[in-house]
Amino acid sequence: MGNQRQGARKFREYWAFQRGSEKGEDQQFWNSLLRDVLGVADIERHIQYQVPVPMAGTTKFLDAWIPETRVLIEHKSRGVKLDAPQVGHGSKTPFQQALEYNQARGFSEKARWIVTCNFDEIWVYDMDQPLSDPQKIRIADLPKEISRLGFLIDATVKSVREREKDISIKAGRIVGELYKALLKRYAEPDSPETLKALNRLCVRLVFVFYAEDADIFPKDAFWNLLKETPAKFLRKRLIDLFLTLDASLSTRDPYLESELAVFPYTNGGLFRGVLDADIPPIDEEIKELLIRSSDFDWRDISPTIFGALFESTLNPVTRRAGGMVYTSVENIHKVIDPLFLDDLTRRVDELVGRGVLDAPTRRALLALQAEMASLTFLDPACGSGNFLTETYICLRRLENRIIAALQNGQGEFDLGTSVRVSIAQFYGIEINDFAVAVAKTALWIAEAQMLRETAEILHREPDYLPLRDYANIVEGNALRLDWGELISRGDAEPRRFDYIMGNPPFVGASMMTAEQKAEAVAIFGKGKRVNSIDYVGAWYYKAAELLAANDAKITKVAFVSTNSITQGEQVAPLWRKLFEKYGVELDFAWRTFIWNSDSFEKAHVHCVIVGFHRNGQGTRRTTATEGTGGKTSSASRGSLSSLSAPKTIFDNGKAIPASHINAYLIDAPDAFAEPRPKPICTVPLMTYGNKPSDGGNLILSEDERNAILSATPALAPHIRRYVGAQDFINNDKVRYCLWLRDVSPSIYRANSEVMCRLAAVREMRLASSAAPTRAMANTPYLFFSAPQTEDDYLLVPEVSSERREYVPMGFLTNETIAANTVSIVPNATLYHFGVLTSSVHMAWMRVVAGRLKSDYRYSAAIVYNNFPWPNLEGSGKSAASPNERQPVGEAALSPLHVAIEATAQRILDIRARYPESSLADLYDPLTMPADLRVAHTANDRAVLAAYGLAPDTPEPEIVAYLFKLYVEMTEETKR
Repeated sequence: MGNQRQGARKFREYWAFQRGSEKGEDQQFWNSLLRDVLGVADIERHIQYQVPVPMAGTTKFLDAWIPETRVLIEHKSRGVKLDAPQVGHGSKTPFQQALEYNQARGFSEKARWIVTCNFDEIWVYDMDQPLSDPQKIRIADLPKEISRLGFLIDATVKSVREREKDISIKAGRIVGELYKALLKRYAEPDSPETLKALNRLCVRLVFVFYAEDADIFPKDAFWNLLKETPAKFLRKRLIDLFLTLDASLSTRDPYLESELAVFPYTNGGLFRGVLDADIPPIDEEIKELLIRSSDFDWRDISPTIFGALFESTLNPVTRRAGGMVYTSVENIHKVIDPLFLDDLTRRVDELVGRGVLDAPTRRALLALQAEMASLTFLDPACGSGNFLTETYICLRRLENRIIAALQNGQGEFDLGTSVRVSIAQFYGIEINDFAVAVAKTALWIAEAQMLRETAEILHREPDYLPLRDYANIVEGNALRLDWGELISRGDAEPRRFDYIMGNPPFVGASMMTAEQKAEAVAIFGKGKRVNSIDYVGAWYYKAAELLAANDAKITKVAFVSTNSITQGEQVAPLWRKLFEKYGVELDFAWRTFIWNSDSFEKAHVHCVIVGFHRNGQGTRRTTATEGTGGKTSSASRGSLSSLSAPKTIFDNGKAIPASHINAYLIDAPDAFAEPRPKPICTVPLMTYGNKPSDGGNLILSEDERNAILSATPALAPHIRRYVGAQDFINNDKVRYCLWLRDVSPSIYRANSEVMCRLAAVREMRLASSAAPTRAMANTPYLFFSAPQTEDDYLLVPEVSSERREYVPMGFLTNETIAANTVSIVPNATLYHFGVLTSSVHMAWMRVVAGRLKSDYRYSAAIVYNNFPWPNLEGSGKSAASPNERQPVGEAALSPLHVAIEATAQRILDIRARYPESSLADLYDPLTMPADLRVAHTANDRAVLAAYGLAPDTPEPEIVAYLFKLYVEMTEETKR
């Protein structure tokens, strides 16, 4: 590894000053990387260049192909963005271009890995995980990233971060095993005091394990102590060791035993307050576990990953109750890169890339180092500290690049004074005491690792100890603490955080405990629908309040959040106040993606990331429909002067420039689609289906229906087919219901089964705690809510899988009773069906609808009633007022109307060709028939034309246009 690192340094230095042309220098780049860094002897046999790929009557060429490890390389010139469409390549990104080549090759030649490179970065795509984001390796960081390139030469590698992750996972398992074994030895293993003692013990042991392998302690000092001490004396020995580590050399017993005296003074508070009760009795089994733990090589653990795994030794039930999710390094960078790291990295690149260390460059490097050392970071839900730890590591690596550049040709540097970035810059709040201890330990380990890297640059021996005693990570409830006090303690002038970041607890509004709900409401204040806001929303409010209190326009914030805060009914109650009262402005956003973790129990949560700062009051303008009467309000706060600031939306791995980001994470004006009772346009009303509230007694299986009809045939017209969302989509079961509205009691009173069921309905309703339900006990033969008319209707399922491009919907006759898991549009026409089943309406639905887990949750109040329908006069522009728009019912002569009706009918006709297939079969992306897809595409084109949009308009542009119409319509309604 030493030779590889030296080769990586030379490689980095050489390529920092080359022109970086795609043609010519790319082969030199890869030959040098394989030979000089990874030690490949026979380059010609290992990698092939300009490999032909026959494609659609022509031949194209791969830049490079490594057959042994099945690596396909697409190399670009320096300066080319690896996530940007390329002119001359069909507007494809480098990865999409490589993927096209890969798909054209035979099965035996398919890539296991696809690599894109621009001389400054290597992006690695794992084709075994096609939906995952690329691993990004900067050439500037290559000496520390060599292990991640193993996939180029070793066909057994399964992950780019495999070695680092494997080491950390093994270390986490070791701690978990030790934790469980020690817990059994305590007299009261379930007491809070015992758990705290065990937590302290594990944290101390982990640091000792690491310190010995990282040469912070003398070689094998702890291992020898374990081996030489009999098990029955080992408990006392560990107590003495911890006391020794907390004692300065001047205060130690001069006659201290040699096996203890060899340990240095550690300080930092890690071993302060050692109690005999902290350590339980130790037997031979525990001793062997300690020796095995000490035998493990702890030097190369990732403190970012390991901190999370270490914390995962906590009870899983406790972890879930707290909403804690442990974060992968890749996902941490989704937050910190656009928040600050990309900008700092760019500035370091520019200065180091000059090549010549003249006086202005030297001053600029020192100024940038000083700036980095002045930055302050807060994670107000820090858990095991992985955001703070990864940020510290990244800042120190940037600083090490500056130190290396300053040292070049400038004589010797002093190791102690050259490092200015400090863990004192990092603040955290965490409610769990064990997590606080883990976070502090992870930062200490990261500090030692980074100091070792600096020492390698300066060719010095690092002095790791004593640890610095920082009190910046505190135990407490972040929603009850004053975040500003954390950084301004005792200061005459208030200090401010530069960056606030993290992933607060993932607890949905419906899953919050009573205590959490009270905490959140106390922060949100009283207001319409604040009870619908997820727990994470309270962190947004706390951050915004802090920024407003300090007028801290320079402070930037980024939180990982459940995606529901940008969808459905909680958008308005959360974001309107943030925009209008606190002047929050969104800088970047990651649209919905799966947030994977590095804990033992993988957490898969659908999340967004929102980065923002405080623009100040007087700069935002929002439009929102009120929840009653369809009225609108417009809070005008001056011009949208901030819209010109550069912003970025990340979606499916693409970085999309935006002029403005609204609360739905769309490049569109600010607007809130709040629940409204009637449609914003002149279209038929949509209502919910019929709600039984019957304890299941009005619902019948086919056998139960047949039994009742055999006894009372006259009931046949009043036992109707009953259809909910799942029945409609999957067509996997047939249900019926007693529909006794306007039916004479004489028809059903003689049927004993029906009467027993009505009695059960009455009893169930009387027992309800809800007064409206109890009132309905007087009419047990009726559904609790029955908005269905005697008209045929269009049925729209309330919940549908996110995998589907289109929500399956369709027409039913009035003989079928719709359940309350669907919405219905009585008297809907083919035109309405065509617009609602189009890509335009689906795009609107995907943005404003709520979610049930990741599935779409369609609602009349938010999705349908706020949807801006097309102007059938043909211009595609919004009419001056919804009342002046051509009524849909009078649009039969419009060519646009006729076109949509025709394409809608075509969809229904093609569905009818597959009578044995359910809508789930027909609308699964993997099994959707080609002719049905063609029909939907034609319908999409017809609806887009009605809006005046091109057939190939991307979905984000469709949504932006709809929001523009929506704002125009709500403002016109106000007038």
